[in-house]
Amino acid sequence: MATPNYSYEKRQRELAKKRKAEEKRQRKLTRPDGSPEGDAGAPEAGESSAPDTPASETPPAKP
Repeated sequence: MATPNYSYEKRQRELAKKRKAEEKRQRKLTRPDGSPEGDAGAPEAGESSAPDTPASETPPAKP
């Protein structure tokens, strides 16, 4: 019976960790607002999902 190659398994786990960390770093760099990824879609307490801009502050339409 063959013995398990623990060093190979360990190396694969390390490579997977590095890959995951690099993907996370890339996601952080490409995020435009710099806010945490998990909270990007959900409004914070006190905020609504609708824009707070009144109609009087919207720019006029171009003719």
